[in-house]
This record gives sequence, structure tokens and C-alpha cells, in this order.
Amino acid sequence: MLKDNNEHLYMNVALTIEQQILNNTLNIGDKLPSVRMLSKQHGISMSTTLQAYYHLEAKGLIESRPQSGYYVRFNPTRFPQKVEKSNPVQAVKTKNVEAIISEVYDDFIMPNTTRFSLSVPVPEILPLAKLNKAMMQAMRELPANGTSYESLAGNEMLRRQIALWSINWGGRLHADEIITTAGCMNALALSLHAITKPGDTIAVESPVYFGMLRFAKSIGLKVLELPTDPDTGVDPDDVKKALQKHNIKACTFVTNFSNPLGYCMPDEKKKALVKLLSLHGVPLIEDDLYGDMYFGRKRPIACKSFDEEGIVLWCGSVSKTLAPGYRVGWVAPGKYYEKVKQLKLYQSITSATAQQAAVGNFLATGRYEHHLRKLRQTLHSNSLHFTRAICDYFPDNTKLTSPQGGLGMWVELDKRIDTYQLYQEAIQQKISIAPGSMFTLQERYQNCMRLSYGMVWTPQVEKALKKLGGIVKDML
Repeated sequence: MLKDNNEHLYMNVALTIEQQILNNTLNIGDKLPSVRMLSKQHGISMSTTLQAYYHLEAKGLIESRPQSGYYVRFNPTRFPQKVEKSNPVQAVKTKNVEAIISEVYDDFIMPNTTRFSLSVPVPEILPLAKLNKAMMQAMRELPANGTSYESLAGNEMLRRQIALWSINWGGRLHADEIITTAGCMNALALSLHAITKPGDTIAVESPVYFGMLRFAKSIGLKVLELPTDPDTGVDPDDVKKALQKHNIKACTFVTNFSNPLGYCMPDEKKKALVKLLSLHGVPLIEDDLYGDMYFGRKRPIACKSFDEEGIVLWCGSVSKTLAPGYRVGWVAPGKYYEKVKQLKLYQSITSATAQQAAVGNFLATGRYEHHLRKLRQTLHSNSLHFTRAICDYFPDNTKLTSPQGGLGMWVELDKRIDTYQLYQEAIQQKISIAPGSMFTLQERYQNCMRLSYGMVWTPQVEKALKKLGGIVKDML
């Protein structure tokens, strides 16, 4: 308990100073109060004050100067230029993007490669030892050591824990409203199958995760890409205009820390969106895969919390937060529960038993929340380091998003840069990126890329970003 109180104290001090930096009360180069002075101001020990400074230093916001003290080093709101709201033109792309995606994925197995293209946390920042214990416990306690079929809806303990966890985002779910899946992509696929048929039109944000685009295309759906603000996401007014103009059968949005923009839709827009779609009888598939990876004080709510008609199919997973290879996901499909359940029966019968039980146990014991606190600090720190490095090493006209959570940021380069060509140049230097053309079905984003920061920040990572920026400058 003492450790928790101490952590609470130093984090409060660190957050206060960080906010002063962000709102320019403290400017780059300003000297911070001495450890002794700050301790007196806040009525805390000097060791607690040092912890606060160490935390800010790890984020790259302040620096220690020998024999002088601590100084403000960086303010992420100052640089660089912000990405503008997208305005997709609905024209079919001619470039073979499938080949680009395959090429990028094939390079995942290349040794000694800095993978800015891979939107998952590296094993070094995951609780592998505790996960192994949870898996062993699951196999000991499950019938037939986990080799038997699980119930069609999924592991009961896991569903119960997901329902309890939903309180964090304003949810009021019951275990019987949830169906487990093989990761979030499987949840999205089952949801799309349940509410659409070939030839239907769905609306998505733009840019959008390429897996969703390719799957929708593979089952014969038409995709309408909507204008998207890099900070607040899709505007309900744009959705309303699209509903009036097109026969849209479903919407699918990543409402919290989208991939690849990293935006978080404000609460009032989420509420307005659900109200609008309920009025038109159009279901919303809400991909809330990144909601637990927030950098602020609390988790953002989900659209599902405003759903009174059962039109929101809320999808989630631990693939980005805990165990990518476990493929444990879920969906709360509202009034489409029976359709989704039947589709799961036809397609996979059941979900992986031991992995579900292990994740359920991880949530039940409180280990998940403990892990998330560390993970969020690491990712937030990484995002700031990436922003600073891009400011230092990339051309001055580079634009990028300012994610408030999630795993990656969207970078917009000079229009003369083709990021697929950049990818080809960078991979020769053992650096992998995700070209922007992967995230649309239109002729757009050729000068953009997604960079993922789900890794341990090291001098090697900074060196890779410096090298990548150098390649961009050479291409110009």
C-alpha cells in the first residue's frame, strides 16, 4: 500500500509539471525548481521528487545538467506541423497495394530490423513470466487440461471479467452479452458478416487499418471512406451527409486511439454518432482495441456506453496490450448476438481454451491493470521521444499526429516523397515502415507513413529514426 501511495504522489507531481510544459507555463530551456525546493512546495520527500523528475526525464521532457539541475528539454505541442483533416476522393486505386502489404509483412521475419511498421508491443515490454504462470495455472485447472472444447460463447470467467472491466469505459455489460473470438480482427469479421451482405456499402474513417479494408473488399463490400480529423476522428455531421447520399448498411470506426491516426473521438461526438445511427437504424461496429492504452488520467468511454437500441457491436482484444499471439478477443454484439454466435459456430465452433482462461485469470487477479500502468507510461514516453526525434532529424515541413494513446503515429512528408519508395530504401538499412498507401482503397497518402512505437526506447531506435530522416532528406 505504501508503494501505491508513493507512486500516486510522484505521478501527481510529474503530471503537474508536464501540464505546465504543455501549456507553455514552462518553456524549453527553463530551469525547474531544485529537488529540495520542489519537495518543500509539495510536502513530499526528496526521493519522491526525484522519482517525478526521473519519470519526466524518461519521457524526454526534461534533462539533467551536471552541477546545475533539471531543465525543460522538449514540448511536444510546439513541433512539428499537425496533419490536416483527410478529404478522401472516392476513386479506385490502381496500385497493387496487396503486394505492398505482403512485402511489408514478409519483412517481419528479417533479423536485426527496426520495425516501425509493426503495430504490436515488443515482448520486452510484456509480462511474459506472469503470462506463463497464468497459462500453466489454466492448464492445471481446466477440464482435460484445456484440450476440450470451450462453450460456444467462450470461457465464462473471461467473459465475466470483460463485463466487469467494461465499467472503466461506462459499460453496463453482462457476461451473457459477450462472445469471445480469435482476436479483434475475428470479432470485426464476424460482426461484418452478421450485418451485411455482398454489394452493401459500409462507412469507415480514412486512413483506416488495412486489415479492415482488405477483409471488407474480400467479402464483396463497398467501402466509403469518410473525412477524418487527426485529433477527433469522424464528425457525426459528415456521417449524416453520407447517410443522406449513400445507402450505408453499417459503419465501422476505431473510436479510441485509431490505427493509424491515433485520434480519440470526444464523448459528445460519440453520443451524437450513436444517436444518429440509431435514428437511421444503421449498426456501428466499434473497434475499441486500443482503448486501454490511454496516456491521460482515465480511460475514454466507448460508443457502446450510449447504446440503448443494441446497434453497437463493441469489439476488443488483448492482442495489443498483453499477448498478441494468444489471439484472444471478444465482441458484445447487442441485438445481433444470435447472428454472431451462429456465425462463430459455423466458422470456428469454439475459441482457444487455455489462452482464454489464462487471460481471464490475468484480469481477475489485478495483474492486467498493474501491467497496463507500466505499458501506458512506456508508450507515452516513446511517443514523445519519437516526436522529438522527428523534429530533430526530418525535414522542417514534416507533419505528424499527436496521439493521446495507442501504439503509433501518422507522419505526412513532402508531397514529392513516395513512402513505398522510402520503404524500399529504408529496408536496405534494416528499417521497416508502413507506407500510407496501405491504409486506403483510394489514390491517397502516398507521401504518408505510420510509425509504431511499441518498443523499448534505445539509442539504436533513435539512430534508426535519424537514419530514416536522412533517407527522406536525400530523396528530396
